[in-house]
Amino acid sequence: MSESTDSERATPGFLVWRLSTKWRVAVDRAVAPLGLTHAQYSLVASLYGMQRDGERPSQRRLADHTGLEPLYVSKLARALEAAELIERTRDPRDPRAVQLALTERGQDVTRRAVKVVQALLEQLLEPLGGLDSTRTRTLTGELTALLGVPLELPVKRPEAAGAAGTADGTA
Repeated sequence: MSESTDSERATPGFLVWRLSTKWRVAVDRAVAPLGLTHAQYSLVASLYGMQRDGERPSQRRLADHTGLEPLYVSKLARALEAAELIERTRDPRDPRAVQLALTERGQDVTRRAVKVVQALLEQLLEPLGGLDSTRTRTLTGELTALLGVPLELPVKRPEAAGAAGTADGTA
């Protein structure tokens, strides 16, 4: 069966999962020469933007911002600290909290990584007309709406069997 036939039968959940996997792999490959993984890039790029706005976020705040689990952010932060890309310090207002900041080297690596990922984003969004197209803005709005749905919503169970997302049962 062709990929277009598969996509026509696939559910939105399955397509979002496939697209997020494709994006993660593409970013992993693109930032690997800079010594980063996709998850590490997400952290340093978010931290870069927050610092530019005058914020020195806690690990928890960065976890909330990126959507990553706090424990995973802590693990990533320790690895980035060992690579001398970020510094972790105790928050003077809350001794249990750890604040994060990019080092000078971290800022340099992050600036280069952002350029690489921006070029990748332009390439991947070309079928929609590029980063600044109307179709991309519409897609961004739709994805933002979906991200705004809380995870705590009760799951509606289908009454009848066979309500799976795709032929193989993935959502």
